[in-house]
Amino acid sequence: MKNIYTLFLIILIAASCTDKNDDAQYVVDQARLAAGSDKLDMAQVEFEFRDREYGVKRKNGEYEMVRLFKDSLDMIRDQVTNDGFQREVNGTVIEVADSMAFKYTNSINSVIYFALLPYNLNDAAVIKTHLGSETLKDKDYYKIKVTFKQEGGGKDFEDEFIYWIDKETYFIDYLAYSYLTDGGGMRFREAYNPRTVSGIRALDYINYKPKTDIKLDAIGKAFETGELEELSKIELINFNVELL
Repeated sequence: MKNIYTLFLIILIAASCTDKNDDAQYVVDQARLAAGSDKLDMAQVEFEFRDREYGVKRKNGEYEMVRLFKDSLDMIRDQVTNDGFQREVNGTVIEVADSMAFKYTNSINSVIYFALLPYNLNDAAVIKTHLGSETLKDKDYYKIKVTFKQEGGGKDFEDEFIYWIDKETYFIDYLAYSYLTDGGGMRFREAYNPRTVSGIRALDYINYKPKTDIKLDAIGKAFETGELEELSKIELINFNVELL
């Protein structure tokens, strides 16, 4: 009887784990823990991307995102906080039209969003769907689709994402997305150069696009069969983290 009870418990635990991993929310939660995203609520992160310096600081619900770059002879400092957008030129605050402030904010947010994945995947506007499993380069992944509610989803709420999350480590090794701006398109990113800084996982990516028109759900298979064209490399230079 004792052996039967023990066997029943083992089966119950195994079934419970299977059920959890079939749930998109559970898989994303594990991915965030694996990447150290839980630490980013109280942290300052800085990095360089395409000759521009970026920084984001979060503490007790307050946040500040900064972008620094040189434009011709001027030094530009853009800042996004809970209170909105501000631009400084050579240390002097200047007035910026609302339409341009919106554009600059989206640009800064996009770079930091990708740099700190999967931190934002539990935002209120995020809708997560489990698409099952897929094998890429002989490794098994959970395939999680992310879409957005219109309310709180930002300007590009109609964009769609897919994340391939390693079944053993819960690391995101690949992602893809479709977008409608500038005529629309689709991209696939392959992560490389993983490193951990103060418990936060940072990645660089090889950026691809499909050679022919395909559906977003099929882009993983297209990667496997060599039907994607390499566009660029996305590298985060001097990635530093200070936990607060």
